[in-house]
Amino acid sequence: MIPHLSPPGLIIAAPRSGAGKTTVTLGLLRALRRRGFGVQPFKCGPDYIDPAFHEIAAGRSSYNLDSWAMGEELIATLATKVPAGADICIAEGVMGLFDGAAARGQSGSGATADLAALLGWPVVLVLDVSGQTETAAAVALGCAKYRDGVDIAGVILNRVASERHFAMVVPAFQRIKMRVFGAIFREDRLALPERHLGLVQAREIAAIDVRLDVLADVVGAAIDLDAVRQSARPAKFAIRDEHSNRTQLHPPGQRIALAQDRAFSFIYPHLIRQWRLAGAEIIPFSPLADEAPNAAADAVWLPGGYPELHAGVLASAHGFRIGLQKLAQRSVPIHGECGGYMVLGRGLEDADGNRHEMTGLLGLETSFANRRLHLGYRRARLRAACSLGAEGTEVLGHEFHYARTVSASGDPLVDCRDAVDAEVPEQGVRQGSITGTFFHVIDRVAP
Repeated sequence: MIPHLSPPGLIIAAPRSGAGKTTVTLGLLRALRRRGFGVQPFKCGPDYIDPAFHEIAAGRSSYNLDSWAMGEELIATLATKVPAGADICIAEGVMGLFDGAAARGQSGSGATADLAALLGWPVVLVLDVSGQTETAAAVALGCAKYRDGVDIAGVILNRVASERHFAMVVPAFQRIKMRVFGAIFREDRLALPERHLGLVQAREIAAIDVRLDVLADVVGAAIDLDAVRQSARPAKFAIRDEHSNRTQLHPPGQRIALAQDRAFSFIYPHLIRQWRLAGAEIIPFSPLADEAPNAAADAVWLPGGYPELHAGVLASAHGFRIGLQKLAQRSVPIHGECGGYMVLGRGLEDADGNRHEMTGLLGLETSFANRRLHLGYRRARLRAACSLGAEGTEVLGHEFHYARTVSASGDPLVDCRDAVDAEVPEQGVRQGSITGTFFHVIDRVAP
């Protein structure tokens, strides 16, 4: 194997969720970009929301890296090929540094620490020190010693109450010889709005660039950006030609009509990248604008998103519906994930109990009334050939939604298990060439 030269990288992690990883990551991305550096963002895990903010902050698409749902070669390919032309890679971690799902073999548990060990990228630890002084250093020292192969480059102190508080925290880090890259004082203006799946989507926030510039101002003033940048290291992987990656998902067709708008915004960029590398043409269209999928498409893909927030508009999008029906009559493969799956059904009930008629291509009724969280990794074996692969193929993905299945008719599409190999109710539905699942596919299991 020939080593591929790629820009150095680092990972922004924390001991727990809610410590400020996203705030610090966005501030760093924008601050370094304003200094003229090309910054390639990544997100550890299956999250959709954070990468959309990364993209606006850095001016480059953010890619997911997931040690549970991706093969190691796919991770290596993305980490070393995607950053072409960038000066530095910055990956935002998920949950606490060592928190993940159950391991499924060599590829890991999905924890941020797995990615750090796999790529050799050092970790910059964000510590919420509110209510702490010396204990913050003890936590950081524990993270540094807990697992071999995970290198803590230093820490960023977040939510510092005052200069006096800062002066009480820092000496302990000096004693354990751990670098403090800077301290961010508590400020309400750093918060970003949230909704039930996490942050509100980046494009929905008015003056998002102004907010990101504020983050960059605060982070740039509080943190030694040069020191953080210089702590980055190149990924330790050497990879083959990425076209030899046997675990990647093949495109569902050569001309793929892809729904893309505020209702259908959740698709992993590595999928589109892989489809294009395989020679497929991506033809975007907007159901919210009542656009029909391209009549010459030989596959249609409806990603997830927030269709429940636009159910009334989608119910009246007759051009979109008729276009889908015409392709279905020709047995063109049409696949929906999560929100797209619900739109392929007969009806969708919103949180207020109002039912909206959907496309009716699948015998599915879903509801957001009396919502219930469905969350976790999925390993699914295909019962029949479809857009996801041949019969018997095992695909890896992630499910995250609050919708409830009221009724479903048609053939089950998958046999599905979770990260601890327990059966889950998710089976998807297939009717002819029309298929859908609640989980979002990420990769397939190598044969």
